[in-house]
Amino acid sequence: MIAVINFDGLGLSSELFRIGGFALRWYSLAYLFGILAGWWMLKRMVSRSYAPMTADQLDDFVVWSTLGIIIGGRVGYLLFYAPDGYLDNPLSAFAVWTGGMAFHGGVAGVAIGTAIFARINKLSWLRLCDYVVCVYPFGHLLGRLANFVNGELWGRPTDGTW
Repeated sequence: MIAVINFDGLGLSSELFRIGGFALRWYSLAYLFGILAGWWMLKRMVSRSYAPMTADQLDDFVVWSTLGIIIGGRVGYLLFYAPDGYLDNPLSAFAVWTGGMAFHGGVAGVAIGTAIFARINKLSWLRLCDYVVCVYPFGHLLGRLANFVNGELWGRPTDGTW
């Protein structure tokens, strides 16, 4: 069964579409397009003569960064928001389709991935970080928009009193 762009009440559904058991979610598109937009911008920045890495190194760096985002985001979620459930069933930590990513874990993952990449390639970690922070807003913006679509950032209802 195919459902194209669902609407739940006033907001979008977290799924763009579903085909059988496969669902394409807005959140995954935010990750995909955030990484692609960052890669595109980094390609433009690395084409300058003062860049801290070569164009060939950039492609490898994007892989390291992507792994940092995914692994760090997942580990951050498990450590900060759901440590008990995963201690009881450690294999459920790999069930990424159930959700659970933490922004601060992703940032830590990218920082660690960047440090490892810089060390392997004998590059300046701080110079690489200067470039990462220039492209970071693409992913952050798209990720936060996906958070709103998923209904995760609306806040808690109040009784109207302060």
